[in-house]
Amino acid sequence: MSRAEIVAVGGPVLRARASGPFALREAVEVGERALLGEVVKLDGDTIVVQVYEDTTGLRPGVTVTGRGLPLSIPLGPALLGRMFDGLLRPLEHTGSAFVRPGLRHAAGERFAFVPAIAAGDALRPGAILGEASREGSRAQACLLPPTLAGTVLSVVEGGERLDTETICTLRTADGRIEDVAMTHAWPVRTPRPVLARRPPGVPLVTGQRILDALFPVAQGGKAAIPGGFGTGKTVLQETLAKGCSADIIVYVGCGERGNEMAEVLAEFPELTDPRSGRPLMERTVIVANTSNMPVAAREASIYSAITVAEYFRDQGLHVALMADSTSRWAEALREVSGRFGELPGEGGYPAYLATRIAEFYERAATVDTLCGRVGSVTAIGAISPPSGDFSEPVTSHTKRYVKAFWALDVKRAQARFYPAVDPLHSYAEDAALFAPWWTAQGNSRWLELRRRFLTLLDEQARLERMARIIGKDALPARQQLALLCADVVNEALLRQSAFSPVDRRCGPARQGAMMRVVARFLDLAGDALAAGVAPSRVAGVPSMRRLLRMGEEIGDDELARFGELESALERDFAALGTADAAPGG
Repeated sequence: MSRAEIVAVGGPVLRARASGPFALREAVEVGERALLGEVVKLDGDTIVVQVYEDTTGLRPGVTVTGRGLPLSIPLGPALLGRMFDGLLRPLEHTGSAFVRPGLRHAAGERFAFVPAIAAGDALRPGAILGEASREGSRAQACLLPPTLAGTVLSVVEGGERLDTETICTLRTADGRIEDVAMTHAWPVRTPRPVLARRPPGVPLVTGQRILDALFPVAQGGKAAIPGGFGTGKTVLQETLAKGCSADIIVYVGCGERGNEMAEVLAEFPELTDPRSGRPLMERTVIVANTSNMPVAAREASIYSAITVAEYFRDQGLHVALMADSTSRWAEALREVSGRFGELPGEGGYPAYLATRIAEFYERAATVDTLCGRVGSVTAIGAISPPSGDFSEPVTSHTKRYVKAFWALDVKRAQARFYPAVDPLHSYAEDAALFAPWWTAQGNSRWLELRRRFLTLLDEQARLERMARIIGKDALPARQQLALLCADVVNEALLRQSAFSPVDRRCGPARQGAMMRVVARFLDLAGDALAAGVAPSRVAGVPSMRRLLRMGEEIGDDELARFGELESALERDFAALGTADAAPGG
């Protein structure tokens, strides 16, 4: 075991003179409290260590001890339904409001283990050893570590077992005997291996119409949510965590304000999963790293969270990772980089910022796992650009690596439009790939309607600029109708109420029905204008109120009512007749 002696301390960074060999990225323990750190630089007999805990009280002469392994976290069945800090140390049942310095990981927990292997079986890396479950939680696959393979010498019988005790013994190809538990360690900065990556083809259903209908993200894809202060990034991510179609949710609050994380920690255990009716926390892992925690731990929290997500992916599950926010992670990189004395790049961030962002998002994918199943990790990262400037480094670099960009607009947020996604600055590169999936859901016109709505919203922005100059009433009737139709698309389709028990989440079938009703209104309005009906009379049709409120009044189990609404619209437009022709038509 290598040792070193501290010669200088500067915040979360210390320098120590080594008396034995250390490796780059090796985990170390510092001082009597065994503070966790990581070797980030080797310079002759001097090592530079990044410490992930509060360094108050450290001084020259204190011993640094190498652990011989990279920074790792335990992965096993005890993760699900729990809350952890950025180093994956438990936040509940610690007997204190704070994480004790030097605390490593939770003690073993008991699970009902059902083996799926027998003595004599030849196991490949990542093989499924059996299932673990406890009362009131879902069964989970127990995996062989991806770095281990061999022949089973013995396996325990089914029953109650600690997740840290041996459940089977292997003989490897080189003759070593290895004991395997339900839980194994994995280095957080190393992506877990897979057999193959799959191209995108299925969207992650978020339950938010403006995202699913206009800017979908692939299951196993990458999305960014940039927005200035008060635009609803955290609220949107929490909503996605509650209602998206993923099997497992990993929510990481990276450098978030303490009151926001306290709300998450208090609210999530009380929520009900809309799919199963059971507590949502049963399929959730929360990694909480608040802004007052050590800055270096903020940098590590992102890697801890994505490693946890990959572990559940390797079981053949579909995982959604919510990272809030990657800007504060980048700020931690910048602060620690300054402590290292590195030359700053754009915006004061380290020159390797783009590389780190790419490394994070590239770990999201749909894959063939080592155990022969298909799993995915979808990464959704929030960005907090200063003053809402999307040209700043974190946002501009992130745009290069994500396929869905959900830009939040301050004006929409101030108008209480939720979600405040700006349709003119958002995009989804993979949207066309999802048309076959929507067709299978009964919405064969999805791609056509998506393009139609986006074109109309783009025209609305151009006409509103013109209306501010000459007045809305001075516009030709066709342009007045275009503004009316765009308002209907926004209000009837894209706006959702996070407080409505009916509309807080919208399934694919209801989304498709709503898109068709709105499209039918656009067709009828265009026909009415061609017949000489003024836009003001179109806006006053009796069923307009029902159209605008259909999201809150018609649930997922009442799809037949959309057909009734469409029939009502047709009757109302037929009753308009060909009254006064619109001026300027």
